[in-house]
Amino acid sequence: MKPGDTLPPLTVPITRTLIITGAIASRDYKDVHHDPEAARAAGSPDIFMNILTTNGLVGRYITDHLGPGAVLRKVAIRLGAPNHPGDAMALTGTVTSVRGRTAEVAVVGANSLGRHVTGTVTVTLPEPEAETEPEATA
Repeated sequence: MKPGDTLPPLTVPITRTLIITGAIASRDYKDVHHDPEAARAAGSPDIFMNILTTNGLVGRYITDHLGPGAVLRKVAIRLGAPNHPGDAMALTGTVTSVRGRTAEVAVVGANSLGRHVTGTVTVTLPEPEAETEPEATA
């Protein structure tokens, strides 16, 4: 992994269930994340994803790519266009620096309205696998 490398994109379908369960799992009971009428009264065309769900999806994107040995150290994100049900978010990432086993990856998540999330993830890379000697046979 080196600066300039890109991660393969990940497309996440934005479903009503994902938005609601993400809000519940993160204990965000604000009505705009589960009640369409409340969301419309607040000026949104429908319910929308909360930032904690987005944060989790960004983390998943990185660890899905790097594997279970990767450790997220920092996820710094900024939200833009909302994620509504029926849309999809395409996550992309570019490695911006690598120091030892620590890497920074710039992440963008875009939907049909534009950029839903932009941010930087700092991650400790998994230990390289040690080469093993073939076992001697008796």
